[in-house]
Amino acid sequence: MAVEQYSLPGLRYSLDALEPSISSQIMDLHYNKHHQTYITNLNKALKDTAEALSTGNLVKQLELQSAIKFNAGGHVNHTLFWENLSPKSTGDSDTAKAAPKLHQDIVQRWGSFENFRTTLETTALGIQGSGWVWLVKTEVGGRLEITTSKDQDLPVPGNLAILGIDMWEHAYYLQYWNNKKEYLNNIWAVLNWTAAAKRYLGDKRAIYGDLAGLASRL
Repeated sequence: MAVEQYSLPGLRYSLDALEPSISSQIMDLHYNKHHQTYITNLNKALKDTAEALSTGNLVKQLELQSAIKFNAGGHVNHTLFWENLSPKSTGDSDTAKAAPKLHQDIVQRWGSFENFRTTLETTALGIQGSGWVWLVKTEVGGRLEITTSKDQDLPVPGNLAILGIDMWEHAYYLQYWNNKKEYLNNIWAVLNWTAAAKRYLGDKRAIYGDLAGLASRL
């Protein structure tokens, strides 16, 4: 039985292109080590599950489900995260220019972009332990909301990911230590609102790109 295997996605920028907001050291560790580990563990769990299926080992299949969910979530979330980032020089961080419709709707929803930013940062800082903060669009009504997810969970079904920020320590600790507020303050300069706008205005099936099938299983 052929088992689907996943690989590290390419980046559209160099590892040092997001400095000073995100250091090349963090990018190297985060992308080449942490993200790769999620992929390695996911591929192993998928292979082990296929073997358990072929031998009828139901107990083993059930045991592997948590490893698949966690590592597949890590792969999907990080792939989206890299797409959420862009060097400051590109202009993608200028919401009004890069994503005028999304910017307008954010202002309408929260009263001002600054109110939105404050709400998102406050929500992110309220995460206990590891997780993600998300700007999502509800499938019913198309309403913008700010939500969080634990560990490597995706936004709950019915919420379409527009923008996600990694709040795991490995995303910031080497550079910012325990100062999550500074990490959040600086990441705005390298957020890719052009990519966010495409998710917001486009087909929901394209949000996770080539990983849509994997994401739908989580």
